Amino acid sequence: MNFFKRLKSTGPAILITSAFIGPGTVTVCSLAGYSFGYALLWGLVFSIVATIVLQEMAARLGLVTQQGLGEALSTQIKKPVWRVITLIIVFSAIIIGNGAYEAGNISGAVLGMDTAVGELTVPLGGKSINLWGLIIGLIAMVLLFSGSYKLIEKTLIGLVLVMSFVFLVTAFMVGPDLVAMLKGMFIPSIPADPGGGMLMVIGLIGTTVVPYNLFLHASSVSEKWKSPDDLPAVRFDTFVAVILGGIISMAIVVTSAATSLQSGAAVNNAADLAIQLEPLLGNWAKYFMAGGLFAAGISSSITAPLAAAYVAAGIFGFKPDLKSSKFKWTGGIILFIGILFSMMGFKPIHVIKFAQIANGVLLPLIAIFLLLMVNRSGLLGKHKNNLIQNILGGIIILVTLFLSGKSILTVFGLL
Repeated sequence: MNFFKRLKSTGPAILITSAFIGPGTVTVCSLAGYSFGYALLWGLVFSIVATIVLQEMAARLGLVTQQGLGEALSTQIKKPVWRVITLIIVFSAIIIGNGAYEAGNISGAVLGMDTAVGELTVPLGGKSINLWGLIIGLIAMVLLFSGSYKLIEKTLIGLVLVMSFVFLVTAFMVGPDLVAMLKGMFIPSIPADPGGGMLMVIGLIGTTVVPYNLFLHASSVSEKWKSPDDLPAVRFDTFVAVILGGIISMAIVVTSAATSLQSGAAVNNAADLAIQLEPLLGNWAKYFMAGGLFAAGISSSITAPLAAAYVAAGIFGFKPDLKSSKFKWTGGIILFIGILFSMMGFKPIHVIKFAQIANGVLLPLIAIFLLLMVNRSGLLGKHKNNLIQNILGGIIILVTLFLSGKSILTVFGLL
């Protein structure tokens, strides 16, 4: 099968990429560029490699076993006490991580609407409640549970891809410093900490290597492919989709870094984020960014509840079907958390940044469980991890554990 035929057969990994190219990616990558220039590009290079390695493991698990990561954990851990502890930890991590991520998704869409249309707030108990969060959450809920979201989701993903294309073109137009860019990509450093450099690295990792995507990929890959013979196609799908998403993320950092050197602007809203697109779009940049954030927020708002529902279905043994009431309730809880936080008056930029940091902290925990599963001969047979895959997985876990631990100590003033 030649390259273009393989490209036409791509599948679940495109969904994974569309999930992590959301408001969090646009916001955190923009903030990284504005605050630190090209210096943190190495964090994205690491994230892209880590995403390919971990998503390949998850996809291989789903293909060979024809079950999700949650199901594998519930069936492979034999001792009842350890199984219960493991499943509680995993379920809690996914609920927390997905809840934070969903809050970031909806807040990103709110950020877009605030910029394009204006704030829609009502006073309640001495505070202002942003109704855009409720409206956007309800739209996501209708799309998720009506079964009619597929066509609309494709349209929204199309809008996000257009926005991504604009970033790629702008990255060339702004004339980045190639030497500084290459240095930032391949020489790890964390500059002096005016904007929280360590937390920003964790945010870059959390917006790319999304823990819930490991569950989503393992569950969705079996819908397209049924045989271990399809493993080369699965790997090609994963490699191409993740590389594409990584290039888009890096283009956002590059454009924001180049324009920040010229403008020196602070980033508080979508209009500020849009400054980096002005070389290409001029006065339309603000509205383009607003529409892109709205599209990215809505499309990503669908995948987070889906992933949580897949995890719950695997752990608790109910059918992973949108018609299942338990499946709907699990997704509904994640949506409710996102709606609640998006309405509470927090600055959307801060909510989105926190969501990415939370995912970065939770990542090593989920990666450890994944690594344990893909090393079981009884589960994967000859397709279990080889030595190189285990070394790469171990390095990723150690690096993310180190960065997560250091960021937590920094937050509490212990470092």
